[in-house]
Amino acid sequence: MASLKSIKKRIVSVKNTRQITKAMKMVSAAKLRRAQENVVAARPYAQKMGEVLQSLAGNLEGDLHPLLEKRDAKKLLLIVVTSDRGLCGGFNSNLCKAGERYLKEQQGAFEQISVLTVGRKGYEFLKNRHTIYKNFSNIISKPNYQAAALLAQDVVEGYLAGEYDQVVMLYNAFRTVMSQDITFQQLLPIVPDDQAAVEEAGVEYIYEPSVGDLLAEILPKNIEVQIFKAMLESVAGEHGARMTAMDSASKNASEMIGKLTLQYNRARQAAITTELMEIISGAESIKG
Repeated sequence: MASLKSIKKRIVSVKNTRQITKAMKMVSAAKLRRAQENVVAARPYAQKMGEVLQSLAGNLEGDLHPLLEKRDAKKLLLIVVTSDRGLCGGFNSNLCKAGERYLKEQQGAFEQISVLTVGRKGYEFLKNRHTIYKNFSNIISKPNYQAAALLAQDVVEGYLAGEYDQVVMLYNAFRTVMSQDITFQQLLPIVPDDQAAVEEAGVEYIYEPSVGDLLAEILPKNIEVQIFKAMLESVAGEHGARMTAMDSASKNASEMIGKLTLQYNRARQAAITTELMEIISGAESIKG
């Protein structure tokens, strides 16, 4: 049986750990509230941007914009959006494993596959497994539109230059505090929705300037908005996952403290019984 001193030391250590996990849960809960508000505010804008894009693409006449034109896809770029920090359960590992499975499935369909990581955890997981095209760290913790715009500009320029023919983004979409949806979204080429064009057929719009000029402005902007929304979704999901993980860790620590306390009391009782037996045995030997 472990000594009383070692058991007491473990109890103190677990109590300190529980204090840290409770503090981290409170911090994540406070950050989650703001991150959730940002996601709720960004979703309608991103959705409306997509609807406007679909309407414009459905009314386009003449040559397609390069971001709409379908190519013979031989080069794939996968954008993996993870967090910079850990201690959030399976938030990052589940996403990275899904990305790795997807890359293995696509190896036969593409001649070249590259990975662009947003967040340190994704980079650390994939750097020894696949070719990392570029890595963007320290921008996901506090996402801002300027960072998303620079990332989108880099992706669009690479696509127009022919460095890749298809761009897919992988991220955790925020659903609830306890659950996130692993989401694959094709960013490029942008595929117009034929059904949306049919629904808009009965409505006549006047575009100023021309549809082509509007698309030239809105298509890159749409990539920026979609990447920014994915970053916001990922941050909200990260705080929710960390809050859940820290709550579970705190409960496990409390259970462990209870078991160690019981073990400590039993060991202390056994030590006291042993001492009493030794005292009684000594007294009897003196009498004898």
